[in-house]
Amino acid sequence: MTERTEPGPGLRPFFLSLFVPSAIFGLGTGAGAPMMALFARELGASVPVAGLIVALVAFGAVLGDLPSGTVVARFGERRAIVLGSALGATGVLVSLSAPTPAVLAVGATLTGFANAVWGLARQSYLAGALPLHMRARGISANAAMSRAGVFVGPFVGAGAVHLTGVSGGLIVQVVAIVVSGALVVNAAVPEPDRSERRSGGVIAVAASHRTVLGTLGVGAMLVGASRASRDAVLPLWADHIGVAPATVSLIFGVAAAVDVALAYPAGVLMDRYGRRVTAVPALLLFGTAFLILPLSQQLWWLVVVAVVLGTANGMSNGIVMTLGADVSPPHARAEFLAAWRLTHDTGSFAGPLVVGAVATVSLAGGATAIGALALVGAGVMYRYIPRYVPVPVAVPQDQRAAP
Repeated sequence: MTERTEPGPGLRPFFLSLFVPSAIFGLGTGAGAPMMALFARELGASVPVAGLIVALVAFGAVLGDLPSGTVVARFGERRAIVLGSALGATGVLVSLSAPTPAVLAVGATLTGFANAVWGLARQSYLAGALPLHMRARGISANAAMSRAGVFVGPFVGAGAVHLTGVSGGLIVQVVAIVVSGALVVNAAVPEPDRSERRSGGVIAVAASHRTVLGTLGVGAMLVGASRASRDAVLPLWADHIGVAPATVSLIFGVAAAVDVALAYPAGVLMDRYGRRVTAVPALLLFGTAFLILPLSQQLWWLVVVAVVLGTANGMSNGIVMTLGADVSPPHARAEFLAAWRLTHDTGSFAGPLVVGAVATVSLAGGATAIGALALVGAGVMYRYIPRYVPVPVAVPQDQRAAP
């Protein structure tokens, strides 16, 4: 498939076809995710087992990354989203009806697997349909809508939990999954042209692109590790210095607001000045925040660190998906993106594990370890982004699509 650079209606056609469904899907995630551990505890799971069940959602995504490439390549983006929605709804329903923590673990894993299918189909769709000169802002806008949904989700879930108990958050999630899938199915925007797509399968495509996956993909993996570790390190350190849980939630809310506010501007910057302009500063901020976190002994200093982490997360919005779209071969886009997403999701799964392993000796050491890895990621992005993704080709102003 050749890259589109012709003028067009901009991002408007994607608003109802993908951006709104992404927001609704994110809302469901935001409502259900905080309740998973509590639901496990209600079923009699210990605290460590409840934490493991929550981690299985990320593990399910890792398991689903490669198969999702085959699904999207064979059936197309829209049908894959239908399948992802069906699997996701099934996973949440299994969780809701779970009589034991073991069954809940199966539901959590299936939900994560479905998230991989849904996410890969969404990314592949945008990569093929967006004009090159506005690819980053389109992907960032979609990611921003998803993050906004995740931000709103806990508030919607709180109302449902008040009415029905802990299961209320999961009820909101299953409804959101079904609604988001239905909106995509009924969207008016057609799928990207599939006539040029051909490949030897996910493994073959990954093997033929092992150099970019082993270099730039490492940077994507370290972005994932930095993002996921934030959600583990910050609450643990807050508890370590005696900050109340309600205050921790408020701090996360402030950081999330900064995150969402920066999400779309990050895409605009990437389209105008190249991908490195946000990737490198974001990882530098992640690294700096994690390294100074052990020095935070007062609440105000913890708030500063949280805002820096939120800024880093916002600046990195869309960077992994955009880079994946940039370097993906048009004839095997879905298969390549499956391998590409695996690098990021592996980092997301492994990052908190690294923190936990090091934190058995020292929580400060865990934060320092992730901070050092983030700085390594900044170096990887600085070196390899220009090699694989030059600054986007300028498009004349009169040919630029409206945002």
